Amino acid sequence: MVEQGSYCPDILTQVSAASSALNSFTKVLLANHVKSCVVDDIKAGKEDAVDELAALLAKLMK
Repeated sequence: MVEQGSYCPDILTQVSAASSALNSFTKVLLANHVKSCVVDDIKAGKEDAVDELAALLAKLMK
């Protein structure tokens, strides 16, 4: 859109929509990760899974 000389507000609207879609996907992926990988690790006695999750959340929330 930039190369085509599209109207800036239209480009910003598209960027916002793409960002929103990616954030929604991230939320679903994170929920699935917690429900599967993290739960499985905790059940297997891998207690550092909680620390890894906390580190991941800190990275995602920058």
